[in-house]
Amino acid sequence: MQLVLASGSPRRRELLSQIRAEFICLASDIPEQQAINETASDYVKRLAYDKALASAKLHDQPCIVIGSDTLIDRDGEVMEKPRNQPHGIAMLRSLAQRKHKVRTAVCVMYYDGVTTDIVSVEEVVTEVTMGEISETAASAYWQTGEPQDKAAGYAIQGGAARWVKRISGSYTAVVGLPLYETDQLLQAVEAKLG
Repeated sequence: MQLVLASGSPRRRELLSQIRAEFICLASDIPEQQAINETASDYVKRLAYDKALASAKLHDQPCIVIGSDTLIDRDGEVMEKPRNQPHGIAMLRSLAQRKHKVRTAVCVMYYDGVTTDIVSVEEVVTEVTMGEISETAASAYWQTGEPQDKAAGYAIQGGAARWVKRISGSYTAVVGLPLYETDQLLQAVEAKLG
């Protein structure tokens, strides 16, 4: 049975390749807008599910689909991708010398070509503590292009690693796909399918 990763992210593709050799990537375009009164936890889980379902519907045959989404939760405020350079620098600097939560949800579903049957969604929360981030350093980091499509404008596996003082939880979840949880969900879905 074909395995589909509902993402165009090279980071998620690289992570999934560590636990599964064969899969295809099929990204979908879904609106990413937090609903009024929707918690950060509910929001990230909904996005993972919506991405998986949208990609499943693009694939017209039975498959297992993995959807994932990552967002930054700073004291209950959801920080998504930066709109522009000033916004990106301000977001990054607002994380300096403090802790924040990285929320990553993964959804694994079986799609029979018409409807979804088996669906499992799990959220992984990792706490990250950042050190000092100067305006000059944040601006130089923005110029690399790396933070421009990342939640809160930083990539832990890239240049922003220099500011990470501590991480408590799943490193792969912060990068974008929690491998342990993804593997467990895949095994559970495959077992149900026999």
